[in-house]
Amino acid sequence: MNKILGTMALCLLLISCKEEKPKGNLQLTGNIEGLKKGTLYISRIGDTSFVTVDTIKIDGDSHFESWLDIKSPEMYYIILDRGKTNSLDDRLPFFAEAGKMHIETKLEQFYAQAKITGSKNQQLLDEYRKVNARFTSQNLEITELLLRKQHAKVAVNSDSIARVQDYVMKRKYLYAAQFALNNKDHEIAPYIVLAEINRNATVALLDRIRKALTPKVADSYYGKKLTAYYNERKNAEQAK
Repeated sequence: MNKILGTMALCLLLISCKEEKPKGNLQLTGNIEGLKKGTLYISRIGDTSFVTVDTIKIDGDSHFESWLDIKSPEMYYIILDRGKTNSLDDRLPFFAEAGKMHIETKLEQFYAQAKITGSKNQQLLDEYRKVNARFTSQNLEITELLLRKQHAKVAVNSDSIARVQDYVMKRKYLYAAQFALNNKDHEIAPYIVLAEINRNATVALLDRIRKALTPKVADSYYGKKLTAYYNERKNAEQAK
């Protein structure tokens, strides 16, 4: 009898000492090279502002880990509080989805140096940004050319410059729309429409992209937001 009681007590002790299983379906790990002390706020965008879902204190070791409960793939942010020093480079967005994700970056150029792995939506977002950067660069080049000519007091055809800029912007939005259609089976598709095209998309284009989404994506966080936005635009147009 004593042996049985002893065995039961040992089992209970082992169970009580067993490490609690992490809560969440996304294991996020990372390293911020050069960070010795600071606070990381892992956040998502709520109705009107950022909502912190986890807080991580960094003190000596620049590595971090967090378990997040991701109900649907969504853009999350790591907001870095450096403590005594301030910087505009303190926000790192990442497309969170269930599984394992890893972020490697540096204290200097916190955003620009970031390498994010483990998320297909993030991979697609990185591909989109590379092409989109070309349109931004072209637009800047046109603006710089205009400013140089004005500074040199050279006659400039403003209408011609405006037409070129308009052409670049149209290409940018068309690329975003085509990107969404090409990736209709990933949550990045409705996100790109909402974040990049928005008011520049016609109701017909919104409807086309919305209908092209796979059922899983249409029922996702951004898929539902796209449907709500489409209905809002359609109702506003019908009310005119």
